[in-house]
Amino acid sequence: MPYQDNEQTLPSVAQQLQQGSAPEDLLLTVIFHPDMRRIGQVARVPRKAGLAPWVLGRRSPQFSGCGLPPAPLDEAHISRQAVELDFSGAQLTLNRFGGSSRCRCGEEEVFNSTTIGQERLRAGVPLVLSHSVVLMLRLTSRQEALPVADCADEADMAEIIGSSAAMATLRREIKAVAASDFDVLVRGETGSGKELVARAIHAASHRQARPLVSVNMAAIPEELAAAALFGSARGAFTGADRANPGYFRQAEGGSLLLDEIGDTPASLQPLLLRALQQREVQAVGGAIVPVNVRVISATDADLESPAQGFKSALHHRLAMAEISVPPLRERPEDIGELCRYFLQRSAPGLGREAVLPSPTTDARHIAVWANLFFLFSRYHWPGNVRQLENFVRQLLLDSAQTPQLNRRLLATLTADGKSSQKKGTAVRSRHMRDISDAEFEAAMVAQRFEAQAVARQLGVSRTSVYRRIESSSRYRLATQIPAAELRSALHAAQGDVDVVAQRLQVSATSLRRHARHLHASGDASDSPQG
Repeated sequence: MPYQDNEQTLPSVAQQLQQGSAPEDLLLTVIFHPDMRRIGQVARVPRKAGLAPWVLGRRSPQFSGCGLPPAPLDEAHISRQAVELDFSGAQLTLNRFGGSSRCRCGEEEVFNSTTIGQERLRAGVPLVLSHSVVLMLRLTSRQEALPVADCADEADMAEIIGSSAAMATLRREIKAVAASDFDVLVRGETGSGKELVARAIHAASHRQARPLVSVNMAAIPEELAAAALFGSARGAFTGADRANPGYFRQAEGGSLLLDEIGDTPASLQPLLLRALQQREVQAVGGAIVPVNVRVISATDADLESPAQGFKSALHHRLAMAEISVPPLRERPEDIGELCRYFLQRSAPGLGREAVLPSPTTDARHIAVWANLFFLFSRYHWPGNVRQLENFVRQLLLDSAQTPQLNRRLLATLTADGKSSQKKGTAVRSRHMRDISDAEFEAAMVAQRFEAQAVARQLGVSRTSVYRRIESSSRYRLATQIPAAELRSALHAAQGDVDVVAQRLQVSATSLRRHARHLHASGDASDSPQG
């Protein structure tokens, strides 16, 4: 189907789908169970005044979902009647039966009774029953998961992991956008899964049989950007020994993903806007040719901010439809399913299949696994799904015989968890002087030296992170890297800025900006190669 230009816009697919404020349900989601097939199953806690309290234990209630028949937890180490939950008022009261199996609610060991307010319930509160099952208590909007038959083919959504209301909404948005031919802007924090959403949109669209070409706008040198996107004729510039079709023409009939669109150079933005409006491109030194391409762009940047320097006309043209990917901290009930997915995907390649839990695993190892999933469930995840995947991979690398987490990651998880349970999703207010060198180092490594993410994890200001780096003998800012050192490092890494950033222990985002600044200064010797 040829591209049809249409001035109609969809400023937010979520707004189109939303039909008033949805009522809320208190859900219990299985975060960990020795039978990992059951991770992601859900039970609803009734909210009815005057009725008998709701009993949670080995034989009740029934958990459903994940393609399995409804069933109770049925875990031998959990008492038949472990705790009762009374959600008749504005808060939840949790009462532990005398002599029943252990119950841990967030940071609190429940011996008798505890109450949980709605603010904490909306943020999500993990429960550990005995030493074997982890559940997530969360007050969330009433949103049934979208059946596979209603969201295109199962393969289209295979990498969109999570049974939460937020992910059900995201799948509906993907389905709605894929059915149109609008250009789409996918927004979300770093590591939240924007590229996966873009791939799902393409896979569910009528363009699925044609190419999906992915371009990282932050990785293209400004002086080569026009030729890279729109193509170049042979001899158009020094080194152009053959014609280059460009990314737009490579994606003919399919989709073009412009990742990190917020880093598009100012000089390229008018050319990109014209290509979108006219649906034609002009190769450098060549003719104008029409293109039939759907453009999907992605960013974590604030495009509306004047400081970003992004033209509003281009922003509006890219965002004929807009999808927001929720951060992981806003869907903690999905953490168990994501952990299972990453464990099962990574374990075979690392030779760690035998370490994974199963119903026949001994009780001691099950307890270790349950505690690890509990730690994951209460962490704030400033690096989102990508950070979770990195942690799971590191967990497998450290678990040659038994499941274990190295000291650095364990310190990161335990330091953040205490604050997350006390204040929900709120960022802590701490002084940098209270942060030890070990905690600062753990945050820097975990957040890949990105100052904003480090500040979020530590609960301090970004300015204080910059000051700590500047006063450190161990770390430095990307702007402090000499041009010669940067050029040499880029050459050794074959131009991969992310690899260079990790080797130099600096922010990849800042390093890209520093490289551009060096080139723009006019000193050719400072221009990074590759």
